[in-house]
Amino acid sequence: MPEATSPDAAGPGAAGTASGHALVVRDLFAGYRGVAVVRELSLEVRPGEVVALLGANGAGKTTTLETIAGLHRPITGTVELSGETISGRPAHLLARQGLALVPEGRALFPGLTVREHLRLAGGRAAKGLAAKGSAAKGGREEELLEMLPELRKCLGRKAGLLSGGEQQMLALGRALVTRPRLLLVDEMSLGLAPVIVERLVPILRRAAEELGASVLFVEQHVALALEVADRAYVLTHGRIGLEGPAAELRERRELLAASYLGETAA
Repeated sequence: MPEATSPDAAGPGAAGTASGHALVVRDLFAGYRGVAVVRELSLEVRPGEVVALLGANGAGKTTTLETIAGLHRPITGTVELSGETISGRPAHLLARQGLALVPEGRALFPGLTVREHLRLAGGRAAKGLAAKGSAAKGGREEELLEMLPELRKCLGRKAGLLSGGEQQMLALGRALVTRPRLLLVDEMSLGLAPVIVERLVPILRRAAEELGASVLFVEQHVALALEVADRAYVLTHGRIGLEGPAAELRERRELLAASYLGETAA
């Protein structure tokens, strides 16, 4: 596997993480009906780190995220969350363990308001804080609205009536209000205007720095993704073809392009 640099090189979000990793995927084969789309995939996300998963359409990025999130059982291989093996564990149990997925299709309920989405998600996450009552839930919601202030004016509006950008903010906000340990985000920029994308993608950095989340995200806007991420992996035909610190990959565009095209980089 070609690498831009040593895999031990740490980005800014990786400081002080020698004690372990938030997410470890080892030798993962994943796909549908026993047919592997992803093969021999290994990756890691350190506590508080932001990692981009890049690659051309059909490379296996969504399959990877959905398998980590428990929507598909791995064919073989292991997935660990904070040192615990979670391979094949269903999505609803992983959500209780602090894993949150923002799917490509947003998966909103058109008839529920923004406030109802946030309180439903935040309420589930705060079950373990029942003694603190509504104050805990309200604190989570207010914290989220400070990060995504555009949602404040939409609180009483149904999700089905929101613009595409507002819907994506809600999908991200619904995940962040749970204060996840591990945040997975799939194609957040899909179908959105560049000005909205430039507003949303940096929120992933804030999620790591302010909420303590570890972040693994898929993004087609490569330049912006590498500005936000600490490290990046590039999938080529279901396998990791390139990995390294985001800052170094930004400087090696020819290597990145070759990986996207499935070519052997020198």
